[in-house]
Order: sequence, then structure tokens, then C-alpha cells
Amino acid sequence: MNVFGIGLPEMALIMIVALLIFGPKKLPEIGRSMGKAIRSFQDASKEFENEFKREAEQIETAVKTTAEIEPKQIAAAANDAEVDVKEAENQPVTTSEHS
Repeated sequence: MNVFGIGLPEMALIMIVALLIFGPKKLPEIGRSMGKAIRSFQDASKEFENEFKREAEQIETAVKTTAEIEPKQIAAAANDAEVDVKEAENQPVTTSEHS
């Protein structure tokens, strides 16, 4: 068993020291508090991870959508410009004289 990089022998030593410092009456209360704190930390960590994944998926979707739309918009703009140039080529050039 390895929790937070602490093996079983180290965990036993910590429990013995805690028993000597706090006594047998306070030890269960401290254990509950530690358990709640660790559980709360794990829940917060999972929530952060899930939120991060959701944001990453949204960004990925936005990038894919943009990558699909951009070439179409560029092609449409190029076609519009080509049509405008051809129309301009076909129109006669008029000059106006100012007095």
C-alpha cells in the first residue's frame, strides 16, 4: 500500500507517533478529520479534472469547426472577388471632364 508516497512501514510509524502524542481517545477523531479532508481534496481534484476536460473538449470542437468553416469562407470570398473583377473588366471605362 502506497499513499502519498508513504509505504506501510512509514504509515505504521506515523500511527504509533500519533498515538503517543494525541492518545487513544483523540486518535479516532483525528482519523475522521483526516479522512474527510482527504476525501474533500479528492472530490475537488476530480471536479477540477472534469472541468478541465470539458473546457478542452469545447476548445477542440471550436478549433475543428473553425478549421472546417475557414476554407469555405476563403473560397467564397475568392469567388466573389473573381466575379467582381470579371464584372469590372466588362464595364466600359468612363471619364468625366470637370470644367
